[in-house]
Amino acid sequence: MAPGVPVDGIMSAAGKVSTVKTGYSKRAYVAFLAGNGDYVKGVVGLAKGLRRVKSAYPLVVAILPDVPEEHRDVLRSQGCIVREIDPIYPPENQIQFAMAYYVINYSKLRIWNFEEYSKMVYLDADIQVFENIDHLFDTPDGYFYAVMDCFCEKTWSHSPQYSVGYCQQCPDKKTWPAEMGSPPPLYFNAGMFVFEPSHLTYESLLETLQITPTDPFCRARFLKYVFPENI
Repeated sequence: MAPGVPVDGIMSAAGKVSTVKTGYSKRAYVAFLAGNGDYVKGVVGLAKGLRRVKSAYPLVVAILPDVPEEHRDVLRSQGCIVREIDPIYPPENQIQFAMAYYVINYSKLRIWNFEEYSKMVYLDADIQVFENIDHLFDTPDGYFYAVMDCFCEKTWSHSPQYSVGYCQQCPDKKTWPAEMGSPPPLYFNAGMFVFEPSHLTYESLLETLQITPTDPFCRARFLKYVFPENI
């Protein structure tokens, strides 16, 4: 399978990355949790789903310091590997127009520093797993893979794609109007992706964060900026 071609119909390569291989192969799923709200229930559901489909790999949960101890205990009881991380806050001038909910998500960039793993699959806490997806770890090394987003959701009501009914997942549903120029570039959802932890990539992400254009959706657009599609 060549990079840039969909993997089993749900994944697509989003960009070539530079990594340093260290001769080991340790894989894991990874999720993120912040605060003391109900999102812990989503992570528990995710852990149970991975067990139910008999995944061969553990679930690492990157948590912020504000996650209460009782929530950490619940995660450990579900077999999760709990890793506390420090929050990441972009420069104030980069988040002034961003949705507050998305700003804390920049902390997820810390997972690129989990170098004890050779490859990881990131899953948002609200994702449910209904069948084994371990094959995602077998994607060719050296690439960042992500799921194409859907512009049919009301979250995108501000976009020209939504206004004309155009969706990159179903390009035959509505042709991009010729009078609007070339079709917009592919855009991926940051709720699920495959990546290879690397301290070099991690440092590059933090440096790039200082100069990234402001965007309401923060993390998703930032990763799009760092890993442009090579399809």
